[in-house]
Amino acid sequence: MSASAPLARRAAVEGIGTAALVTVVVGSGIQATELTRDVGVQLLANSLATVFGLGVLIALLGPVSGAHFNPAVTLAAWFTGRRTGDAPTLRDVTAYVPAQIAGAITGAVLADAMFGMPLVRFSTHDRSAGHLWLGEVVATAGLVWLVFGLARAGRAHLAPVAVASYIGAAYWFTSSTSFANPAVTIGRAFTDTFAGIAPVSVAPFLVAQLVGAAAGLGLAAACFGRPAAVDEGDVAVPHGGQQPAGPPRLTEESALT
Repeated sequence: MSASAPLARRAAVEGIGTAALVTVVVGSGIQATELTRDVGVQLLANSLATVFGLGVLIALLGPVSGAHFNPAVTLAAWFTGRRTGDAPTLRDVTAYVPAQIAGAITGAVLADAMFGMPLVRFSTHDRSAGHLWLGEVVATAGLVWLVFGLARAGRAHLAPVAVASYIGAAYWFTSSTSFANPAVTIGRAFTDTFAGIAPVSVAPFLVAQLVGAAAGLGLAAACFGRPAAVDEGDVAVPHGGQQPAGPPRLTEESALT
């Protein structure tokens, strides 16, 4: 994340990026169902659009906000960074998460508007089943494992390709088609289309995603070790302060979905 960007700008970028992501997910789902009745082809079109859209958004907006677009990633970055001094603060979290949720709802409404759908019609797509919740645990655990593993392995620059590729794969290998994102889950409740989720199914998905995020942090610690604590005085650039000229540094905060 760019520590020099004002919090208001970073939160706005998180909201805009999440809105764009949900627009891609919902809009491509609507387009797919209008073009074919084959469910497999619909899912393929939806997943490919999400892969390309997500990769572009991370590459474009990552240097400004870290391109979380995902409360699970934001909370995980805050939780792990408390010891290192290199993390979002609680103030950042309280700005990012509402922006992400508002952006997700806006993205769903925008997608519906583009295709002449009712602007707000809550989904009737019930996803209440234990195997789907397990799918969300697995999907979110894998995402968080990847995001933090890339950072700890010094490969954060690969996030646009790696994270987008993982989400594309998880569409197919998880039973839930990999929501893996609390904000996106809430946003998708506002559209009664291919990508929707019934409001009654949202809360269990959110719980599964938080459990998955914790599991993903455990996997990252097991594989790459825990980030070392930073002594007071070792932190040259406080979060949100000024930093030397040059490209923004991508850290554990710098990837998402």
